[in-house]
Amino acid sequence: MAAPDLLLLSLLCTLFANQCHGACAEVDSDTEAVAGRGFKLGCISCKRRSEVDGTATVEWYFRAKGEADFVRIYTYNEDGPTIEHDHFMDRVDWNGSKRSNDIQDASIYLLNVTFNDTGTYRCFFNRILFYENYEYNTVVSKVVHLSVVAKATRGTASIVSEVMMYVSIIGLQLWLLIEMIYCYRKIAAAGEEALREAANAEYLAIASESKDNCAGVQVGE
Repeated sequence: MAAPDLLLLSLLCTLFANQCHGACAEVDSDTEAVAGRGFKLGCISCKRRSEVDGTATVEWYFRAKGEADFVRIYTYNEDGPTIEHDHFMDRVDWNGSKRSNDIQDASIYLLNVTFNDTGTYRCFFNRILFYENYEYNTVVSKVVHLSVVAKATRGTASIVSEVMMYVSIIGLQLWLLIEMIYCYRKIAAAGEEALREAANAEYLAIASESKDNCAGVQVGE
């Protein structure tokens, strides 16, 4: 295979590898925290069209067990994070998308969980998608029902989430392998076709030169 073909194949494989690395999977959050430990509240909203540019801001709300209303506890935007409620002051860290305003992972991490953290959490993605001639606004919400226990137990939801995560990873790897094989075959076929065309052109050139030489010999005689 010619050097340009190898370079093109390398670039294509790198492109597909980057797409696979940046793939997004909406995995549900765990719902059971242990008192005195840290806990990740998961919240993921994947864009359906990754090629479209966008920005997003995030808001987290909390409704304590037995309460009727939600209160805003946390926001994250281009200016950074803001803790909005005294109960969570100095106890929440951003655990989502980094170095990008196009947020798809809005997970947060609770430090030193207490039994008072039991309740319902809701995160909102306020997303703007930038198309060529207009902007499209969407709001996506995710809900996490959190219970706090004294000792860790492994629930069914946690097991299912972990299994689905591994299935997603394996599926993406298989997709990448298929794309690489397809690209290699296409490039190899194109290279073979180019070699055949070059050989035919060379053969015709030799045949034409031989014919001219023969005609010259006959004229000379």
